[in-house]
Amino acid sequence: MCQLFENEEGYATPKVDVRAAVFQDDKILLVKEREDGCWTLPGGWVDVGESPSEAIVREVYEESGYQTKVIKLLALYDRNHPRHQHPPLRHHVYKLFFQCEMIGGEPTANNETSEVEFFAASEIPQLSLTRVVPSQIARLFQHYYHPEWQTDFD
Repeated sequence: MCQLFENEEGYATPKVDVRAAVFQDDKILLVKEREDGCWTLPGGWVDVGESPSEAIVREVYEESGYQTKVIKLLALYDRNHPRHQHPPLRHHVYKLFFQCEMIGGEPTANNETSEVEFFAASEIPQLSLTRVVPSQIARLFQHYYHPEWQTDFD
């Protein structure tokens, strides 16, 4: 077998990134990343031994201060597919977009994020394109308005 990382052997597999679509009054929750000064959906990498739904609840809380519960997997996308128009990244990544319902908490910035706000579809600020692209935000709003839709995937 080929050696991939320091002590890991086997096939290379995609990393898993989770993102939350939390809606309130027809607006979506975004956080401003300190790293690049742009906005994104709360989320991040799934840790080893953690389920995707556990990861997204943890990430939303860490990045926004809001407590949530997972409602539905809205989309599973291959980040590297050209149609998503993300900038190139060293890793191959699968992105899981979950609709989450807010159940508590309050907006809180942290060491990763500097601001926490809800935005209408027509007011989306400059996005952190390594994390989320405008077409994905638009699609999440469509899912919000059409809860009967099935999960997107590619």
